[in-house]
Amino acid sequence: MWNEVIGQQEAQARLLQLENEQRLPHALMLCGPLGAGKMALAMGFAKHLLNRNSNDEAMLAKWEHPDLHFTFPTIKLPSMSADHKPVSDDFAKEWNQLITAGPYFTMNEWLEQMGGENQQAIITAGESDALIRKLSLKSSQGGYKVSLIWLPERMNIECANKILKLLEEPPHHTIFLLVCEEPERLLETIRSRVQRVDIKRLADDDIREALVSRRGLTEENAQRVARMANGSWLKALELLTIDSENELFLDMFQTLMRLAYMRKVKELKTWSERMSSMGREKQKRFLEYFLRLIRENFMYNFQNPELCYMSQREEDFAKNFARFINEANVIPINNLANLAIRDISQNANGKIVFFDFALQMIVLLISK
Repeated sequence: MWNEVIGQQEAQARLLQLENEQRLPHALMLCGPLGAGKMALAMGFAKHLLNRNSNDEAMLAKWEHPDLHFTFPTIKLPSMSADHKPVSDDFAKEWNQLITAGPYFTMNEWLEQMGGENQQAIITAGESDALIRKLSLKSSQGGYKVSLIWLPERMNIECANKILKLLEEPPHHTIFLLVCEEPERLLETIRSRVQRVDIKRLADDDIREALVSRRGLTEENAQRVARMANGSWLKALELLTIDSENELFLDMFQTLMRLAYMRKVKELKTWSERMSSMGREKQKRFLEYFLRLIRENFMYNFQNPELCYMSQREEDFAKNFARFINEANVIPINNLANLAIRDISQNANGKIVFFDFALQMIVLLISK
């Protein structure tokens, strides 16, 4: 049941202990950092609770068990009528494709699967009505009914109030499993009616072992990625898949620093024009990447590899560049990048923002 869960043996043991000691509450809420495996744990536990015979096992392998009900944020498609409130069943096929591929995924991946990358996904009141109807029925297999709600903080207020009533008067033999990223956004009354289970960040060793066994990385590369992932399997996967953008950002970072050091104002203007041609979200991602590399180069000066979280190419550049990031300029450079992020977010002219950014780097790089 737990074969897809990375690490988290302590959390698994706690969930099983609650059941074994017959102290399983009707509603559990798994909270913790992104990529720690909350959804993987919830799906593994749901399988465990529902797996009573070989028929159950076959259905659970396809995530098509009649007593397992998934609730998740959805979007409104152009093909839907004006008065239709989207529900999970509208996207059952897409959801099944997503979770069958594995229990580690992001909201962006789910939006892409639904075909609504630029929309805000929510859980509507229509969803709560549908769930009430489903859970009012008897268990088809004679055991638990499991309601697994992914990102309950995305419920609108009408839906949240209806779910609250369900939690106050739960249907017979029903277990609610809530997988939550931002519990502070939930109604306090809902939080008070669930037992919270805090999931810790993944251990680097667990990520490293999974990268070797599941992704075929060498021990050395797996160790490097595991350190950079900072306890998140999703971040580890991202590091494996966004190489092309990171390569571009590293090239832009290197170009900026070399031109600023040589005081090539004309070329820096060309650099700023190239940056301004990117979309605003990409510009902000570059600036976040810039901030990370500044931090890593500053830490590199301490000559402690355990403190550094860089790719091989980034570290190769840092060997000669890191000495230019020091106590005198690291904070002003950080402030400069954060100001640029704010300006870009407020729709400032990209050419002006990045040319000013580049010119100020000339001064900051020679700070002693």
